[in-house]
Amino acid sequence: MRIDINLASQPYEDARQFWMRWGTAAGALGLLTLILLALVVTGWVKARHDREEMSQLRTQIENRDRLRAEAERILNLPQNRSTRDESQFLNQLIERKAFSWTRVLENLEKVMPPRLHVVSISPQLNDDNELALKMNVAGDSRDRAVELERRMEESRRFAQTQITRESYSVQAQNGDNVVCEMTAIYIPETVPSITESPAPAPTGGKSTGAKPKGPATKGSKS
Repeated sequence: MRIDINLASQPYEDARQFWMRWGTAAGALGLLTLILLALVVTGWVKARHDREEMSQLRTQIENRDRLRAEAERILNLPQNRSTRDESQFLNQLIERKAFSWTRVLENLEKVMPPRLHVVSISPQLNDDNELALKMNVAGDSRDRAVELERRMEESRRFAQTQITRESYSVQAQNGDNVVCEMTAIYIPETVPSITESPAPAPTGGKSTGAKPKGPATKGSKS
């Protein structure tokens, strides 16, 4: 039996190679789709968990703000003003006692960039009873002050650091071409209090000199 095939009208096609090539591509695309779908579902579940945590934190913040506002309202009553003033005075004394010039200068020395030094520094309590530092630093360029600001923000002893004012002097004799005024909140290092345990009770008492009495013995009469 003879079959005539006209290759001009019916070209030869390798169906097996075609399905292997496009089948592999379709399978890889389907696998990629499943992976992306799994990532989307996982991200949605995680985002939902994060939203629940954020909602709980917002509720806690609102409750604490409400309690703080209520406490401030009670303290601002005329009959409680003396207690409020005394409390503020004691808090100021505690914060001032926690301030140590030696510790502050040591912490500043750790974050101070080269060719920059402190000209003046003054601590004061802000409205939130936090130790606010106002200081002037001088150096040969503004980049040094920006570097100090970044290092103080990364430190655990300073917060809310910012440059409030700058002044330039081209003819400075000591090389301090830039003087920057900076403010920051100082966070004192908390030292855990060591409570001494009470001394153990003495095991032996004082000797009274009396001998312990033994059991009474009866003697026989002759």
